[in-house]
Amino acid sequence: MRQIEFELRGDFITLDTLLKVTGLASSGGEGKAMVAGGKVEVDGQQELRKTCKVRAGQVVGVLGARVRIHAPTMPAPLDGAEERPHEPEKSGPRGAASHQKR
Repeated sequence: MRQIEFELRGDFITLDTLLKVTGLASSGGEGKAMVAGGKVEVDGQQELRKTCKVRAGQVVGVLGARVRIHAPTMPAPLDGAEERPHEPEKSGPRGAASHQKR
């Protein structure tokens, strides 16, 4: 049986998304179909909720693979947003007239 170790980035991940990001499903839609078809177990019990919240310590089984879920090693940002590189604000072309209503 194939073992996959998965580290969360926050408190949980939805089941369909977990299947997609681990490569067990090629898309979120395929992940949802796998769950709806009764092919997925969470902690040894069949799970039919496509967006079931999977948390640290749980084990997901599907297609001969087991995914063990781990807590994040670094806490998520306080506002819940992922860190992104700063992008400068986009401005219009040089000399463009203002489009404000007068």
